[in-house]
Amino acid sequence: MGHDECIFCKIAIGQVLSEQVYADSDLIVFKDIRPVAPLHLLVVPRRHIPTLQHCESEDQELLGKMMLLAPKLAREFGYAYEPGSDKEANGFRVVMNTGPGGGQELYHIHMHVIAGLRPSICM
Repeated sequence: MGHDECIFCKIAIGQVLSEQVYADSDLIVFKDIRPVAPLHLLVVPRRHIPTLQHCESEDQELLGKMMLLAPKLAREFGYAYEPGSDKEANGFRVVMNTGPGGGQELYHIHMHVIAGLRPSICM
């Protein structure tokens, strides 16, 4: 699939609408259209990178930025990890699928931020 056909590239440039919750010059974050939990966000780089396997050392900052954004988003939506808390909404999951065996369906790297229940299956 070329960049012209990539749905995440189209979302990143505003060609396809999404329920966006965050955006900056490197990343966009929007709600998954097929959520598996009460909170299911996709953190997507604006730059097209097909899989995590395609990342190079120059992508280290971008990947770190994605990981550091996850807890901020979780906190914003009420799912921050609070040590010692017994509330059910205490934590979140981040998932990045890579390749067909890893469950990747769209070939533009993206990270799932999931919270609100504890699914028994891995994504």
